[in-house]
Amino acid sequence: MLRVAVPNKGSLSEPACDMLREAGYRQRRDSRELVLQDPEHDIEFFFLRPRDIAVYVGSGTVDVGITGRDLLLDSGAAAIEHLELGFGSSTFRFAAPPDQVREIGDIRGRRVATSYPVLVDSYLRSRGVEATVVRLDGAVESAVQLGVADLVADVVSTGTTLRGAGLEVFGEPILHSEAVLIRPADVPVPAGVEILARRLQGVLVASRYVLMDYDVRADSVERAVAITPGLESPTVSPLHNSEWVAVRAMVPRDQTNRVMDDLYDVGARAILVTQIHACRI
Repeated sequence: MLRVAVPNKGSLSEPACDMLREAGYRQRRDSRELVLQDPEHDIEFFFLRPRDIAVYVGSGTVDVGITGRDLLLDSGAAAIEHLELGFGSSTFRFAAPPDQVREIGDIRGRRVATSYPVLVDSYLRSRGVEATVVRLDGAVESAVQLGVADLVADVVSTGTTLRGAGLEVFGEPILHSEAVLIRPADVPVPAGVEILARRLQGVLVASRYVLMDYDVRADSVERAVAITPGLESPTVSPLHNSEWVAVRAMVPRDQTNRVMDDLYDVGARAILVTQIHACRI
């Protein structure tokens, strides 16, 4: 039976459960349920703290897990990424009072407050910067004002919270993070992981693409399929009127309306868009 760790709480929990449900797996109805078996697919789900998942996976206690890339790197566990999952995106950056620290070299000899000490220390060492990393749990934006640090390293979305604390983001991002499926490092891929990964990949593709059907004159088909090349190649079928053909292709969801406009301009008509609920690529 494949053992899968899923975030029990936090911003990754609900999207992870939704994705697994879309992939056809049974999921819990009560948040107090910490272990759930799906006998039909020979899988057992364990709902754990997101920060602990990499440790359980790295030790082999569970076969695979869903967690954030930032949490994986900060754990130091013997686990690696197997698949990016496309949700839970975040950017990890340095922030400091204005005009005090403006580039990575200025951090040398200073105190950096963060909830991700291993990640930050590794980043600084890789760039030859020696600094004191101060570990704090939870929000760190008050650390400078309270005198325990000279700057902070934290997850940044809009930067509003940091600016409210008198801090400004500087330098390049330390890390672009998102939810990832992870597995133990330096061991064979556990049985059943590839099926799980294919199902999750199918959910990702279905969420990013739509299916587009349209009719176009045969003498314009080359221009039309150049607009909708599909993932490998579009399907082109003859119609009763031999001067026209029907085309079907997968199109990125966020480009749907632009593609429809471009197709109309080359003479395509009866342009229809259909949601994709599941797929295997």
